[in-house]
Amino acid sequence: MSATLFPKLFSPLQIRGATLKNRIMSTGHDTTMPTDGRINDALVAYHEARARGGAGLIVMQVAGVHETARYTSHLLMATDDDCIPGYRRLADAVHAHGCRLFTQLFHPGRELMESADGLLAVAYAPSSTPNERFHVMPRALTHEMIGEIVRGYGDAARRMNEAGLDGVEFVASHGYLPSQFLNPRVNRRTDEYGGSLDNRLRFLREVLAEMRRQTSDSFVIGMRISAGERDAEGLTAEDALEACARLERELDYVNIIAGTSASLGGAIHIVPPMSFNNAYVAPDSKAFKERLAIPVFVGGRINQPHEAEAVIVNGQADVCGMTRALICDPLMPAKAQAGRTDDIRACIACNQACIGHFHRGYPISCIQHPETGRELTYGEMRPAAQRRKVMVVGGGPAGMKAAATAAQRGHDVTLYEAASQPGGQALLAQLLPRRSEFGGIVTNLTRELELSGARVVTNTRVDETLIRSGKPDVIILATGAKPYVPEFEHGGGIQVVDAWQILRGEVKVGHRALVVDWRCDWIGPGIAEMLTRAGSDVQLAVNGTHAGETLPLYVRDNVAAGLHRQRITVIPYARLYGCDGDTVFMQHTTSDEAIIFDNIDTLVLCHGHQPDNTLETALRSWIDAERDASPMELIAIGDCMAPRTAEEAVYDGLRAAWQI
Repeated sequence: MSATLFPKLFSPLQIRGATLKNRIMSTGHDTTMPTDGRINDALVAYHEARARGGAGLIVMQVAGVHETARYTSHLLMATDDDCIPGYRRLADAVHAHGCRLFTQLFHPGRELMESADGLLAVAYAPSSTPNERFHVMPRALTHEMIGEIVRGYGDAARRMNEAGLDGVEFVASHGYLPSQFLNPRVNRRTDEYGGSLDNRLRFLREVLAEMRRQTSDSFVIGMRISAGERDAEGLTAEDALEACARLERELDYVNIIAGTSASLGGAIHIVPPMSFNNAYVAPDSKAFKERLAIPVFVGGRINQPHEAEAVIVNGQADVCGMTRALICDPLMPAKAQAGRTDDIRACIACNQACIGHFHRGYPISCIQHPETGRELTYGEMRPAAQRRKVMVVGGGPAGMKAAATAAQRGHDVTLYEAASQPGGQALLAQLLPRRSEFGGIVTNLTRELELSGARVVTNTRVDETLIRSGKPDVIILATGAKPYVPEFEHGGGIQVVDAWQILRGEVKVGHRALVVDWRCDWIGPGIAEMLTRAGSDVQLAVNGTHAGETLPLYVRDNVAAGLHRQRITVIPYARLYGCDGDTVFMQHTTSDEAIIFDNIDTLVLCHGHQPDNTLETALRSWIDAERDASPMELIAIGDCMAPRTAEEAVYDGLRAAWQI
């Protein structure tokens, strides 16, 4: 079936000494899993899961080639031979499934995010040109240090070759050190490493030559580069294409991406959120494909196999990076090849548990597939020791995941949902501007439920009578939450509504609206943008330092861009105090001084949620009273336990199903 559905995607590709069995690639991405700069069991299990799932190529996360390359405190390092056994173990695990393994070799230059001890590290770059995003002023590299770093790349490549990897990827993308040498707006040297393009290419040529000198003839050496860094001071697409053309004889492939680490706007493209179109970088990679004779890889929200097939058929690239798709569903390649496209759990680009975890220093995962990053615990489904009758009350993401997982483990499961369809708050979230893809979590969990064999009963509110008649052994409560309305002085005159009422179309908002955002997530900005598009004059007051404060960084910055484009005024440090007539009174959260909004006719509360645990309270009393006669187990999960996000809800569902 695969030959007719995705013939190009599942065709092999020879790159020097490595044959890729298909064109699906997991691109280099930090996992925050390594410890002490070394590969560990968690990282091996993580990559092996994607190899087992059918990926043709895994490009591992960056490995530092010099002591000055430590851009985070959890970076893999390839600066001594002690790293070889770990890489060899990982290569063996990946190769056992017919998957090829490369690793990225890396120096960030001025792009330093953090240090291991909290002190600001010394950053090195071609010139003392500052970084805007991290506010780093680097020190210009001396000739001696350039030589050290060049040798570091070669030594690291030799170690990867000895470890049995199939190749390395030279990271010249996203404004990192090689790109800094290439970029005339960053590289202001007047010696042989600056000035003309050939001079600015000198560092890259020396690195590529040193890596080739220290490795075997069959070892693959590729380069990743941004086809435009999407920043006024960044490398342009034309610069990148010309550089690749001049380096073509020294490369086995080029891997095309977009963006830069050097600015907030450019960094969004490192892991673009759902507001970006799928495969949006592919038109840029086509120019490289048309000019170069070597294979061209491309990434950038290539989410589904049909998208990847189209990229290859259209001559835009030879290999497709599908990293978040593989984080969300490691079995995606195998499902696609078998024609089981409806069973693929599609990434929704929320960025919450993948890059969002990385930016907070935690191992990456996925809000839809919490097994990711936890392969050592949840990597293989464990059948239940005893089949039990399980009633799941509530069909939001928590209840859906609990029901599907419990049924997969062999339990007799029925999920009850009071509404006409499962989905919970995700059905509301998808209604916000540029958030429609969030509804994919409902589609994906619905399919998991179907495949698991769990029964789903809708339009049914569970009560004591239903529980007595059903006689479950275990009740999993996932009754969710409802909007929280804080206490505040309300003198009348202003219409006060919550976000749910707006999303459900239950209220008509006035011409001048104030959105009060306590949670500082995507709901307040989304409502503000939605109302602005509908014609209201909107202000957004946030109880934090900035809008989207709790969001993953690239989502936050994309939200900020949207608010600015809509000319929505954002007032930070604002706490709701009260309203009277057409005036809303707020307090500055640090000075306690008043912030006054006049001529407001609608006040929109985005104050988070409070648990809906009415049923839980009643059931616990009843179960305690009849424990001897009816020894039922009661487990509360998701927002009815404590209002959080979809990530915690789905993880709660997984964990609850594993404990019964």
